Amino acid sequence: MSLAELTRNSFQCGVSPQQWLGLCKLLVQQHHVGIDFSTAISNTILELYRLYPADPTLREYLQLALSDGLLSNAVFVSTFIRAARDPELQNGSTLDMLCRLVLSTHYTSGSSPAGSIIPLADSQVSVLSKVQDALALLRIAHSLPPSNFHQLIVSASELAILLLSCVTDMSQLTAAQAMIYLGDANDVLQSLRLSQELRQVLEGFVLSLSLLMGDDAKAVRDAQMLHAMQLTMGKNDVHGVNGETDTVTCGLLLQSLVACRTCDFGAGSDLEAVAVMTGTLRWTSWAPNVFCTQLLVAALTCVAQSSAKDDHESSFSLWRAFVVGRLPRLLFALEKSLEAHGTTEADWRAAMHAALLSLSQRFDLLAQCDAVARQGKGPDSSQDNNTSYRSLIREFIQQLLAVGIIEYTFAVSMDPMMVNDPRTRLQSEAFDHGCSIETYLDSKLTLDSDPEDTSLLLEKIHQEPGSHYYLAAVVQKRFTSHSTSLDLEHLSHLTRTLYHHDFALDILSLHLKISNLICNALEIISEYDCETVGDPQTAVSHLGDIVLFAEMVLAKFRISSPIIKDGKMYRTELLRCTSRVYQLDELILEHKSAFATWYKAIFDSNSEGIDDALLRTTKPQILLQISATLFSQAALARHESRLDNDTLQTGMSYFLGPLLRWTLVGVIHAMLFEIGQRALIAPLHLAIVQTILCSPHCPIVVRRLCSPSCLRLLSSRRIQAFPQSPVLDISVIRATCFQTLGVNKDPSCKALEDHQISPATRWMDFPKQEIHEALALARRHKAPRIDVTRCLSATSPSSFLNLLWSELSVASSLGEMETCRRLATFVLAMPRQLSSAPPLLPIFMYNVLPYLITTIDQQQATEKGMNTQLLVTIISSALTAALHIEWAVQTVCEEQRFVLGQPSAAIARRLAADLRAQKHGSSTSATILQRLGSSPAFVTNFPVFVM
Repeated sequence: MSLAELTRNSFQCGVSPQQWLGLCKLLVQQHHVGIDFSTAISNTILELYRLYPADPTLREYLQLALSDGLLSNAVFVSTFIRAARDPELQNGSTLDMLCRLVLSTHYTSGSSPAGSIIPLADSQVSVLSKVQDALALLRIAHSLPPSNFHQLIVSASELAILLLSCVTDMSQLTAAQAMIYLGDANDVLQSLRLSQELRQVLEGFVLSLSLLMGDDAKAVRDAQMLHAMQLTMGKNDVHGVNGETDTVTCGLLLQSLVACRTCDFGAGSDLEAVAVMTGTLRWTSWAPNVFCTQLLVAALTCVAQSSAKDDHESSFSLWRAFVVGRLPRLLFALEKSLEAHGTTEADWRAAMHAALLSLSQRFDLLAQCDAVARQGKGPDSSQDNNTSYRSLIREFIQQLLAVGIIEYTFAVSMDPMMVNDPRTRLQSEAFDHGCSIETYLDSKLTLDSDPEDTSLLLEKIHQEPGSHYYLAAVVQKRFTSHSTSLDLEHLSHLTRTLYHHDFALDILSLHLKISNLICNALEIISEYDCETVGDPQTAVSHLGDIVLFAEMVLAKFRISSPIIKDGKMYRTELLRCTSRVYQLDELILEHKSAFATWYKAIFDSNSEGIDDALLRTTKPQILLQISATLFSQAALARHESRLDNDTLQTGMSYFLGPLLRWTLVGVIHAMLFEIGQRALIAPLHLAIVQTILCSPHCPIVVRRLCSPSCLRLLSSRRIQAFPQSPVLDISVIRATCFQTLGVNKDPSCKALEDHQISPATRWMDFPKQEIHEALALARRHKAPRIDVTRCLSATSPSSFLNLLWSELSVASSLGEMETCRRLATFVLAMPRQLSSAPPLLPIFMYNVLPYLITTIDQQQATEKGMNTQLLVTIISSALTAALHIEWAVQTVCEEQRFVLGQPSAAIARRLAADLRAQKHGSSTSATILQRLGSSPAFVTNFPVFVM
């Protein structure tokens, strides 16, 4: 009988570990079993673990054998980490149990790792082979579903650190061998989230290998890359790895949803946002539990890297509102969408449970969220800072439970305190009033409400993201109702409340298409007149609040392109171009007549002022368009002494009252523009700006909209040469602007640090800086972001794509191929507002790709090989992602539209034809065509590439 048979029979017959150990010793003595008996025992028990995962009796067998010396810990380590590659043994509890056994045996032995976990006589080549096995175990640990019952990642990391400490002499390695180990280690560093200790050890290991290879490193890396390209079809296909430890893809997705929240595919759009999430899920081919885990980890990563300042676009407040208040509802909508295509509710709940369990193990990430929350509270906060991150998780779990995508028992198991804290403060108040939270908010946000009470209520809503959805629902219902009935009094009160509370606009932008509210506002502003109104002065004042609200939203969310709602196009120029100053002969007859009448009423000393008849005969939109021209002509008349100062001041006083102050944004911007054009010739314009902007009657929203432009102008050297006078003090203007924007600056400073570089130079550099920042964030395992629309406002699409390629080419040569693939796919295949940014996928395939192919054809073999691989990866990944996005939009939104400019099938068809036409004269075209055609997955989606 062999040791293997004895061990197997003993376990299956229920023999105790002590008896089994005695029988093994007897067998070794009687039959003179060779030196491989340790290996035989280890392999046999590992085979039994395949059938009996995490069995405690088998653990006792191993523990006794190790403590007695019958089984060497070094032999067990070698057999265990090699066997762990077998999928049948890849049970989290089993692997963690075995890892812990190795570690406890080593620590109790008191020996160094060399001699404890590896034999003293082991060669360095053998040690490096074990290091490779340990890194493979680490990858397995990260790929298995997380659990509260084991900590496999922690124990596997400890084992890897011990094995790496045994690597002492690599001088006998060839450059090729070193490159293999280097590639393996780099892959782990880039694709897995490692503990700080392991990362430091592994980075030292990589550095040693790099120094060892010296000048041969590049040649070996290129050769290995070319070899890897030949194996791509059989290993990972041309689409890439799609590893299950990726924050780049979901980070880019979430950053886009928040940054572009007012666009067609932003967080404020229900179906379109769900379609993008569905397409991403299909493209990555992740199982639901992996997708949910990656999405939630990326969400908390975005929170952790947010700014504590509330006025920042990436503020903690905004990300908390999105993650807690909006994301659960998007996930619920995603679940319902997936249920229509085979994913059951039970599958999705299991996926969410697994994701939350994984999230609960990310102590480092939760601690970072805690730190940002603490900074946001400030040092004087009386709240318990030690529980802030738990509070965020609790709020998130509460909302997941509220929308119905996790079970109550699971939520309580995650956070037992939820039993005592089932409702938020606002929910409790609504419950006390016997109504739903939406009805409660509707009853509080009325015309009769005290402004202070309204501010306190909105601050409560701000602090409770679970209530944001209901505020958005109330506002949307009110806005639509009042717009339809032309109830300006109630609509004025609502819009005034919103533009005085900036965070309320952020809340709306996350939960509804705020551009639809702008459409309602534009329709009223463009069509309203006071001909039949009993009190035109009050009506115009009410309309002014709607104008200021619309201007605030357009500026805050950078909405400049036309808005399409229900098939009708609404142009925003009516509000964005109010600063245009017209020559009098440019005005159409109706505007010219209105200009003459209003100029006489405001800037004529013999005028009786503005009466009801004047308001009834002028549409408010005409007054909005001619206000800047009125001031420009008045400034010119004062400069030429045709208008005295008292009359000018009297005319300006009209615009500082409720009747006309809604026109001031265009007026101030017009004055600033003329100052920039004329400089010293227009000192009176700057005095007008000071009078209006620094007046206590100037609305705060006007100051907020004009202060950035004013500060930019005041930083000019020419403006600083303006002489001080009793009516002009630049430091007063600057101080007012700083105070409005909440900036702590000395108003006497002569220039802003932000403007010491030419604004034009900075603007031209923006696309390159944005790409660099995205790659840097990805390297630090953060959630990268890239504002493609803003990049395209600084440069042409083709120039931007060429710049992107050059940066990705450099990054891929440093081993960041996966990051490059995901970033390029996001840029090319993520749908955007077509009126703001042209579709980039067709431009890349038709205009940029031919140029890149020609360039690569002329490169040296090694560089040519790397760039060809990158090009193949980007093409296949972008087209596949585009296909899934198209499908998702058609099925989720139930409409046939090509959000990427053209159907992916049409783009693929033309690309295949172009490559076939060029393959005889271009080796790069031939290689791309061959590799795409050799990929079964790609050809299934795009049969036009069949060889």
